[in-house]
Amino acid sequence: MSERVTISIKNHIAEVALSRPEKLNALDLEMFHAISAAGESLKGHTDLRAGILYGQGENFCAGIDTSTFGELAARIDEIRVQMLNPPEGEVANLFQKPAYVWQELDVPVIAALKGVVFGGGAQIALGADFRIAAPDIRFSIMESKWGLIPDMGITQSLPKLMRADQAKELMMTARILNADQALDLGLITRLAEDPLEAARAFAAELAGRSPDAIQGAKRLVEQAW
Repeated sequence: MSERVTISIKNHIAEVALSRPEKLNALDLEMFHAISAAGESLKGHTDLRAGILYGQGENFCAGIDTSTFGELAARIDEIRVQMLNPPEGEVANLFQKPAYVWQELDVPVIAALKGVVFGGGAQIALGADFRIAAPDIRFSIMESKWGLIPDMGITQSLPKLMRADQAKELMMTARILNADQALDLGLITRLAEDPLEAARAFAAELAGRSPDAIQGAKRLVEQAW
């Protein structure tokens, strides 16, 4: 596994950590690949019952690493082809996969959020089934600040959570929400002083229930919503 992401599995629960704390877990191309690979690797664990996604250090993820803009610009034709043509058998492209892969897992995934949850980081968090956040988080769909369209699977996640006009406002303005505002809009599930410990307790509760019932409930909601 890439040094950008670490995975530990214990008692049927996988913990996936974004491991670039010195850069606020910002997303460079290696990070995009590493997060996707981490999610894919968990599909092979048939005894898995829940997953937890969090960021090492004081932040979940600051979004795209702006130092990669030059590299992306130099490879724009290649990147455009990759965006328009997902790999065979995939519905998500290179940039969508880190968020969408958590919806592809059979088991529920809980994102534990603290610090900044910006841009691509917000979209990855929205790809989880649940989001438990610290009271002092800052949450923003920030791509418009950089002249980008947020398309990391957000068309799959936001319609299940909020009205279209609210989604447009957040996407167009890049407004930074505090925890209470994000909670009121349905972007996070609940608040906790220690979101990682709360996520671990919730994951343990889910892991103690019938895996068929838990996985069936996830499939039911994903199909119905």
